[in-house]
Amino acid sequence: MIELYYGAGACSFVPHVGLEAIRAATGEGFEPRAVKLHKGEQHSTEYLALNPLGLVPLLVVDGKPLGQILAICDYLDHRFPQAGLLPVDPWQRAQAMSTFAWMNNTVHPTFTRIFRSQNFADGEAAQAEIKRIAQGTFRGHLERIQGMTEKAAPFLLGDKLSFVDAYALVFLRWGGLAGIDPASLPAYKAYVDRLATVPPVAAAMAREGINLDTYRIK
Repeated sequence: MIELYYGAGACSFVPHVGLEAIRAATGEGFEPRAVKLHKGEQHSTEYLALNPLGLVPLLVVDGKPLGQILAICDYLDHRFPQAGLLPVDPWQRAQAMSTFAWMNNTVHPTFTRIFRSQNFADGEAAQAEIKRIAQGTFRGHLERIQGMTEKAAPFLLGDKLSFVDAYALVFLRWGGLAGIDPASLPAYKAYVDRLATVPPVAAAMAREGINLDTYRIK
């Protein structure tokens, strides 16, 4: 039995899409377990017993928990290679994992400094400065991803949906929350609009109750 603990709109969307793609390719189902991050359910006694870090995503396979998005996705790809969520060729796979790791260890933490600047400094002025710098850096990361989308054929890794595509969608949504107008990244926006219609992506978005319209003029 496979269970996925996820938070709506969080990075757990990446394995969520992967599991929907696996279902489509193999018929293997999974049990989605929503964790309401805004209510602090990730810090509940029950959840911390599964994942002491109090983070999503968390994959539970036959009662055994596995945390960290790269490890989860690597496991899913190796267990269900039929879904083609990462390349088979060793060099192409290594390149894909390099991009995936950059998204996870660089792009994602940059957004954390925008969304939770209070975790990095005391005082409103210091927090505002951290947020301001991070917004500029995050914009640069999105522009780099836009360059990737301009070469999508039709997906970032070629002709198959991958974990990298799902992460790219997450970041453009987060960009809207950070005050970055997706219309200012037209190629990226067009790619994500197209990606949102792919059945595994659409299924995960529907379950999480999220859409692409996160930008608000401030």
